[in-house]
Amino acid sequence: MDKHFIKLSKALRHAPEHIGITLDKNGWTEIETFLKCLGNDVTMDDIEYVVANNDKKRFEFSDDKKKIRACQGHSINIDLDLKPVISPDILYHGTAEKTVPYIKRDGIIKMNRNHVHLSADYRTAHNVGQRHGKPTILLIDAKKMQEHGMEFFQSTNHVWLTDFVPKEYILNINYI
Repeated sequence: MDKHFIKLSKALRHAPEHIGITLDKNGWTEIETFLKCLGNDVTMDDIEYVVANNDKKRFEFSDDKKKIRACQGHSINIDLDLKPVISPDILYHGTAEKTVPYIKRDGIIKMNRNHVHLSADYRTAHNVGQRHGKPTILLIDAKKMQEHGMEFFQSTNHVWLTDFVPKEYILNINYI
């Protein structure tokens, strides 16, 4: 994994204080300050490269390109100012096979993140699931969740977000 991606991810999603930046309530930080705090080994060209080429499009610039933030995946308290939206009827959650017993017992919990992450396609869920072991794909009845009052949000990089997926909304578990 690219060293600049790792620096951006840690600073903008998990520990901004480690490089001495402060994120506003919506997760934004000024590019000028960000570059100073990252040090001489990261340039604006490096940041632009990571934003443009990260396969999950995890980072975004403000419209005037003076600020940057992570689109989702925060383990710190950030309000991305997302509004509830209607999701596809079925969403997918990729995880490692070793987590399935816990999910069967407790549902899908956001753990140390601000949201549970879901995808609209099987392939993305598979890619997420294989990061932590043997991949397993869970099919989620998002339509029924919404009918029962649960909300979904979509980040600017098209990740579907919700607070919790109760186990009764898991339609199928595909062990790969």
